[in-house]
Amino acid sequence: QVQLVESGGGLVQWGGSLKLSCKVSGGTFSLRSNGMAWYRQVPGNQREWVAEVTANDKTDYSDSVKGRFTIYKDSAWNTVYLQMNDLNSEDTAVYYCNRRRGGSLFVWGRGTQVTVSS
Repeated sequence: QVQLVESGGGLVQWGGSLKLSCKVSGGTFSLRSNGMAWYRQVPGNQREWVAEVTANDKTDYSDSVKGRFTIYKDSAWNTVYLQMNDLNSEDTAVYYCNRRRGGSLFVWGRGTQVTVSS
C-alpha cells in the first residue's frame, strides 16, 4: 500500500519561501513512470489542486500559483517537491500530495501546514 508523507511546511512571512517534500513509499508505484500533484485545503473549503508534474517532467499549475510555485520530482528518491516563492496569505493551507487529477487517488497523507503571516 502506497504511503504519502508530506513535510516542509511551517510559518513564513509574506513574500517568503518554503519548499515542501512528499515521500512516496510502499507498493510498486514509481515516480520514474508516474506523475504526481500537490493539493491544498483551507478548513471549511474543498481541497484544491495546486500543481502537477507528469512522468516525463511536464508541469502544470493553477492560475493562483503560476509563476511563484515550482513542482519537480526526484525519481531516484521517489519524492516530489513544491518550491513556493513570494508567498501570501491566500497560500495558507494544509498541503497534500497525491496522484495527478483524473487518476485513482491514494489514501491521503496527513499533509503539511503552511501558514503565511503578514
